[in-house]
Amino acid sequence: MSRSPIERWRLMLGRYADRRMGGCLGTGDQRRDAALDYLYGREYGKRGIETGPREASLDPTRMKALDWLGEARSLFPETVFDKLKADAIDRYQMTDLLKDPKVWEDLEASPATLRTLLSFQDRADPAMQAELRRIAQAVIDEILQKLRTQVMRSLTGRRNRHQRSPMKSANNFDARATIRANLANWDAERQRIVADRLRFMARQKRHLDWTIILCVDQSGSMTESLIFAALMASILAGLPGVRVKMVLFDTSVVDVTDQLDDPLALLLSVQLGGGTDIGKALAYCEGLVEQPTRTVVALISDFYEGAGPRRLLATVARLSEARVKMLGIAALDDSGRADFDRVMAGKLAALGMEVAALTPSAFADWLAEVMV
Repeated sequence: MSRSPIERWRLMLGRYADRRMGGCLGTGDQRRDAALDYLYGREYGKRGIETGPREASLDPTRMKALDWLGEARSLFPETVFDKLKADAIDRYQMTDLLKDPKVWEDLEASPATLRTLLSFQDRADPAMQAELRRIAQAVIDEILQKLRTQVMRSLTGRRNRHQRSPMKSANNFDARATIRANLANWDAERQRIVADRLRFMARQKRHLDWTIILCVDQSGSMTESLIFAALMASILAGLPGVRVKMVLFDTSVVDVTDQLDDPLALLLSVQLGGGTDIGKALAYCEGLVEQPTRTVVALISDFYEGAGPRRLLATVARLSEARVKMLGIAALDDSGRADFDRVMAGKLAALGMEVAALTPSAFADWLAEVMV
């Protein structure tokens, strides 16, 4: 976002510069300023300076910790939000964030909420830790319920173009058959086909016999993708005929396959941060491959390799030669957008790894396409 010098100075100097600088902030920056002032305005109090009430919609005297937490999360990048949370607890003793369960129960059941819960888990007192775990489990259960239907539809049935279905679902719509069935309805004046007979394909139940190896980057920038990967792994492991293995990595490699039935315990065991050695992790996953032509290796990473690239590229080349299905996932979240190393992604793609940024439902559809 581009800001003028005066806007940048105003944000740095804080609200007391507003009168001299003429109210130069736009609506979004006013909200950011208010959220920052709610937290860092406490510095005046620590120094014995009386500030008086503030005339704004986010008055610190009225704003609650819950309001601030949700507002800050929506306004700032993840790294900035993490810093704000840490300062709230460590520097300004906003202990109500750790002691009041209502602060968490009223937040939306989303990966962002789950990420926040997990980040506070080790800071809370023992009694509150149990409460945070309970709320986190409820969030996980709600997300899983939404995901499971999408994944099961994609992976337990495949579309059959030769059999028509009475179930009129957009997922089963057969565009080609619909056009053929309505060619006689060509409207020359409007230059279009008027379709009065829609065609839908049936879905056939299928038995899967595949191994899916999820190789997941646990660096801080991949937190939301890691959460979705753990939830997807739990769902996939419940499918008949599918074996799921999951490996987490930074500069070390941890096999968490034995924890897939408890996503919360898995996520609580994660140590975010550190460097990144993708080649080491993928070489470990190569050792897990038993039937190459019936194995999918999904590398979930931003592809920023901290080690030399030679090992990574050599491993991908061997897996490709063995005809292992390889998927490179730059992001696995609700947005399907990612910031990743496009140069490295291009090199991986040239060696046979398909690369994309995906939502979880799109990932399920992708798996259904390759597992045939």
